[in-house]
Amino acid sequence: MPVHARVLIVARDDAVAGPLAEGLDRLGWRTITARGPYAATAALGDMDIEVAIIDATGVFEDAVALSKRLKAACGPRRLPVIAIGAPDPQLEASAFDLTLAPPIHPAQAALRLESLTRMTIAEEEFELRAETFAEHGRHLDLPQEPTGAYRVLAIGEPTPQFLALSNALARTGAEVVGAFTAYTAFDYLHERAFDAVVLWAGENQAEAMSIATGMRRNTRLYHIPALLYLQAPAEIGLAEAFHRGISDLATPEVPALETAKRVIELARTYRRQNAIRKALDVARSSGLMDAPTGLFTRDLFAAHLARLVEASRKRNRALSLCVLRVADRPELALARRNGWLDRAVPQIGSMVGRLVRAEDTAARLAPDVFALALPATGHAAARAAGERIAAVVACTAFEAGDNRPPFVVEFDIGVAELEDGEGAASALERAAAKALHLKAS
Repeated sequence: MPVHARVLIVARDDAVAGPLAEGLDRLGWRTITARGPYAATAALGDMDIEVAIIDATGVFEDAVALSKRLKAACGPRRLPVIAIGAPDPQLEASAFDLTLAPPIHPAQAALRLESLTRMTIAEEEFELRAETFAEHGRHLDLPQEPTGAYRVLAIGEPTPQFLALSNALARTGAEVVGAFTAYTAFDYLHERAFDAVVLWAGENQAEAMSIATGMRRNTRLYHIPALLYLQAPAEIGLAEAFHRGISDLATPEVPALETAKRVIELARTYRRQNAIRKALDVARSSGLMDAPTGLFTRDLFAAHLARLVEASRKRNRALSLCVLRVADRPELALARRNGWLDRAVPQIGSMVGRLVRAEDTAARLAPDVFALALPATGHAAARAAGERIAAVVACTAFEAGDNRPPFVVEFDIGVAELEDGEGAASALERAAAKALHLKAS
């Protein structure tokens, strides 16, 4: 029976890897474990592994070489590699995409896996987008990470334990800003840019958790990593904490300097991810986009889609297309006839562009028809993305003129996942035909 694993774990024994593999399997991240470099390389050749985890506790020199070997063996598909061990600033940053200190809760690992795999797809998309834009006479600058000190917001009461961690962060060269209350913390978060947040649970774990939840509900703050610093290994639902947005957990029982290194490691990864997202977003000001909406034009989308199809085959990744067509509902007839729908389309297109992930490509194919190309995304996830966008747009009221009630817009949605041997035009036609069929039915 074939094994369809997503995660390769390289470990000499099951002390750390065993519980992690079991937990990830339960969360839908199917794993396979290799005991050495040869078995690991063979697994990469036999399966479409999305991410590798190396148990590097005490053997960092071997782990660095192994990471580079696995990345090279996986080409042209990018392979993110996570190391399990104490973060060490002396390690080559290019060897690992993230280092996590044990013990690792499976829910924590699953969150980091999702984040890293999406970052990897975004990096691949940037390369493709740069090629497409170069063909059209535009140059995209490479992602640029800030070079200054990491900026960390420490939120909580100034207890001795928390001050010790703040001082340890400062000794690593980080710029630490303290906030004693949730109100002050969110003021800082909205006024300044931070690379990581440390939440002191202290006597009030609920408030720290509510701050993390509030960050995850804000699109601008969503990706900032947050470490929850517990007064002691108190009773806390670890899975709930990670699902509510906590990136890592620590207690004063761990040396403050070690915890500080873990915070810096999260900040380093965040800077890289943020730089890639910003580089992709710069395409909006390239002069090649559809001026009213900021989306890809029909011709630019066609050129880029052909490149996406070719890359998906070389990298053996899924690719799905989603077509969103403004539905011909009776209540829209007057708005369409009087030109109010045309006036609303730029806002609708802008919303579509902002609601997709950084690595997705959104285009305007016709006055009221939009398309999405979603790399490394299957049919079900692509439909969910289209329905989410449609639901947000359907909740928006658009002006219909004096003395007339505002109108809302609904989409007919068509989705097609690229099939073996299928061309870009054929896949797009299938998605468009499904949207038209929905309308006809």
